[in-house]
Amino acid sequence: MTYRKAYLWFSAIGLFPVALSYGVAPVESLNWLFGMTLAVPDEAHIFRGIMGLYLAMVLLWVIGALRESFERPAIIAEVFFMSGLAAGRLLSVIVDGVPHWLLSGYLAVEIALAVAGIALLRPRHPQDSFGRS
Repeated sequence: MTYRKAYLWFSAIGLFPVALSYGVAPVESLNWLFGMTLAVPDEAHIFRGIMGLYLAMVLLWVIGALRESFERPAIIAEVFFMSGLAAGRLLSVIVDGVPHWLLSGYLAVEIALAVAGIALLRPRHPQDSFGRS
């Protein structure tokens, strides 16, 4: 398996439960995770939309891991996705202060994955894989 495919699989598998936590039962999960109370149905609607966006990205990354022709576009999309999330969270830290420890962890992972994705976009070399291909 190449590092690029491993990166895409790691991200897809990691984001899948996050997506579900936002959208399957947002009233319960957000209260349990962050102590948030959703007051009106529109708030749940917003989180289910976020879940859909996250699941669409997961699907793109899985396709990128399975089909060589989608690999580079999937990594580029991930770099933009993770960079955008990280930029928004950094803005929130500046404006709102330090968030819940889990959200701070998400920020660290998003920055690391954006940087890793940029590194993986460099030209390929024969040693760019590990184990069996």
